[in-house]
Amino acid sequence: MFKIARSTASRPQGVGKDDLPMLSQFCFSEAWSGDLSTGLLKLGTRAVAMHGLDSGECGLLNLVRRYEANDRSKLLELFEQATTHSSSFCFSTTIHNPLNGRRQPVFCIGESTGLERKYSGTIYGVFLFPHFTLNQDASTGSQGLPS
Repeated sequence: MFKIARSTASRPQGVGKDDLPMLSQFCFSEAWSGDLSTGLLKLGTRAVAMHGLDSGECGLLNLVRRYEANDRSKLLELFEQATTHSSSFCFSTTIHNPLNGRRQPVFCIGESTGLERKYSGTIYGVFLFPHFTLNQDASTGSQGLPS
């Protein structure tokens, strides 16, 4: 899933306090941000670990390098659109960990703003990581939940 839309002025009131425990039952979330004048993204410690990065600051290519191979070009296109026009966007993909063969689903919801001036603006969002990983059967290529 890859979606992008023009950003609107109206904003929902946000998540209710009773919704957060329900969300944390299924996944953990972590905010991220990026400065479009430098091209650097800043991730939290858990997102850094999940993406197999060495540092909390990275470029877009380093962020997507472990994502599903077929999704990378679509994600780069989505980010290019989001950094050209103030937008809201979302995507879902899978992070591959070559060390243990696990596959971690990841969902992202984000927004870009302040793009009226060239080489400026901010992009930010939240990653959602479900509390499960997927196995990949090397002989069949099929995927499933861990046994």
